[in-house]
Amino acid sequence: MGHSPVSLGTFPTPVEPAPRLAAALGLGPEDLWIKRDDLTGLGGGGNKIRKLEWTVGAALAEDADTLVTTGAPQSNHARLTAAAAARLGLAAVLVLRGTPGGSRSGNLALDGLFGARIAWAGDVDQAGLDTAADKVCARLRAEGARPALIPFGGSGVQGARGYVRCGEELDEQLPELRTVVVALGSGGTMAGLVAALGTGSVLGVDVGALPDPASAVARFAAPLTTEQVTTAGLRVRRDQVGSGYATLTGPAAQALRLAARTEGLVLDPVYTGRALAGLRAAVADGDIRPGERTVFLHTGGLPGLFGHADAVAFAEAGVAGFGE
Repeated sequence: MGHSPVSLGTFPTPVEPAPRLAAALGLGPEDLWIKRDDLTGLGGGGNKIRKLEWTVGAALAEDADTLVTTGAPQSNHARLTAAAAARLGLAAVLVLRGTPGGSRSGNLALDGLFGARIAWAGDVDQAGLDTAADKVCARLRAEGARPALIPFGGSGVQGARGYVRCGEELDEQLPELRTVVVALGSGGTMAGLVAALGTGSVLGVDVGALPDPASAVARFAAPLTTEQVTTAGLRVRRDQVGSGYATLTGPAAQALRLAARTEGLVLDPVYTGRALAGLRAAVADGDIRPGERTVFLHTGGLPGLFGHADAVAFAEAGVAGFGE
């Protein structure tokens, strides 16, 4: 890998007990802990910062002056790529699905504040998004810029190294850890945790970002560990996708409300809401049991809540009048 990570975040992130949430899920008061990777510092926080330390470190090693990445309009990764570029004095171009005015995402508002330029790719699949990003990079090079393409979600072997470090932090913070529960999107976060803690210790809850996320996890984790990582050996739940990545599912909505009302903890509708719904389902079917130490990895994503019309409507519907 031949380069050092660039320092972008505040580590180690804290681990906090969640006894009231544990009780609501049917776990013991000391069974559940929250790893606060929403508190990583830069640009509104979230899990993508650990990955960006490595991917942007590689870009700097290649003397890049512009960071280019891809995503949905509500992409947390795109938002934090823009923040990293601002902090380091680089330009940022975000290649996003959709068309101008088609999204009211909270992340998109922050992209604008950070000074990123947006290239709208239209209604495209992942391959179409990648093609659009290649064209943007070619245009930037033709204009004399030195672009570096940061992978989708920041995920790859390089980005996953950031989550090896997170796994090592957890090992020191909670040595008796049995299971880490994490949202599974583009695969890099789970891959790094698997490399650090072993396949049996990580439960990924698929959010619907990729058609086959387990193969991405195995591919990214394999070079980082001596363990034989196979897709069959990974612990992955695929029961929380619902009708698709950007939608708010009933179980995720209930999870948002539960975390907020038991612990004052704010989750997001796409990633951590689904991950907590998956944890709840895992307790219900016996995959996660009382008496075992479980960590819920809070990967951030709060800005996405405010641009998600269904999530905002659900949250506002919970506002109770005090009565006359």
